[in-house]
Amino acid sequence: MKVCVIGSGYVGLVAGTCFAESGNDVICVDVDHQKIEGLKGGVIPIYEPGLKEMVLRNGEEGRLKFTTDLDAAVKESLVCFIAVGTPPGADGSADLQYVLSVARNIGRAMESFKIIVDKSTVPVGTADKVRAAVKEELDARGVHIEFDVVSNPEFLKEGAAIDDFMKPDRVVIGTDNVRTAEIMKELYSAFMRKSNRMLVMDIRSAEMTKYAANAMLATRITFMNQIANLCERMGADVMAVREGIGSDSRIGYDFLFPGVGYGGSCFPKDVKALVRTADECSYDFVLLKAVEEANERQKRILSDKIERRLGQGGDKPLAGMSIAVWGLSFKPRTDDMREAPSLTIINRLLELGATVQAHDPEALTEAKKHFGDRIGYHMNQYEPLKGANALVIITEWNEYRNPDFDRIKTLLVNPLVFDGRNLYQPGRMREIGYEYHPIGRNGAASCEME
Repeated sequence: MKVCVIGSGYVGLVAGTCFAESGNDVICVDVDHQKIEGLKGGVIPIYEPGLKEMVLRNGEEGRLKFTTDLDAAVKESLVCFIAVGTPPGADGSADLQYVLSVARNIGRAMESFKIIVDKSTVPVGTADKVRAAVKEELDARGVHIEFDVVSNPEFLKEGAAIDDFMKPDRVVIGTDNVRTAEIMKELYSAFMRKSNRMLVMDIRSAEMTKYAANAMLATRITFMNQIANLCERMGADVMAVREGIGSDSRIGYDFLFPGVGYGGSCFPKDVKALVRTADECSYDFVLLKAVEEANERQKRILSDKIERRLGQGGDKPLAGMSIAVWGLSFKPRTDDMREAPSLTIINRLLELGATVQAHDPEALTEAKKHFGDRIGYHMNQYEPLKGANALVIITEWNEYRNPDFDRIKTLLVNPLVFDGRNLYQPGRMREIGYEYHPIGRNGAASCEME
């Protein structure tokens, strides 16, 4: 099948590459000439395990092409995916200007029947707006060309996107057209060999499904973080609590790891957008507003702990302190720092007067865009520890799970660790001489703690 994917960011590039991997002829389109030239030369603009090899292989075999010429790509393709950004506006609503701009460009370029697919995360009702934008352009040209608009939300986890696309939990197709549904089923058939996980529904339900899924997962994370904070005050172990509730088949274990809050390109944006959508319908989505507020507070938990333990009073209570940070990306196996807890934590440490030395396996280049020369960057994970007053763990990269604790102790001024991801066992850390501050595990605080 001939497919074009408009927008070669995270979602578009992964989708286009995986469609090519399953034998389709795919053209990826982007307005960024530098990005397209880089992709033609094998330069991948994002870090995603397995993606580079797949791009190179399908490019060499002629199934995957890159261009800035949207008109030509649309003319050659039957299915046109819109995979451009929908950044949050000042009020939290999704900004659809790029989606609708692409829709208008498709309307200007198309010469035959097209299936136009919203792959971007978009609010309920966007397909109607895309349809109207395309029709307006066709009317302006004075032509009648049949087309259909489909909602096909993505459910990709950064760091595991290739597997998520090639072996999906489900593929949601929103369309009211039986013929279009069959074409979309054919396109995705290569990923349905073991079992049919295709869900066909009306367009608005498909649009809502994406937001509802992410809002649910954000709520689970936030609930567990709140339980962790309470465990810390009551002398309970949140990881034991997780085992206790996760063993209930109605609850399960996924997305119940406490930490320093969620981040990334999806959860924060989608929670805000769903709250805004509810406001527009005069519905007060109290639960999600509380989730958003609680998550922002959770991002400050670690810096508050550091200030209480190491602070010396005054306007800059951490002046003279050097803090080593492990992990900058919002999650492992990605270089993405959008809404990452590290941004809140490090900025707060700098405000308190500390100096920060950081390591991350993939996100150092991205971090420099946010922090500039305000922090130090290190390629080796042990380098930031030299002379540091504490080690702070923000992202749970595998490289940090079994470090050389004897070496760490020789590098730190004091064997003091603040663990925002609960990577280690508190009892074991005490046995080997560390002062260890995880999330919701020590039970050192009392109910009177402020």
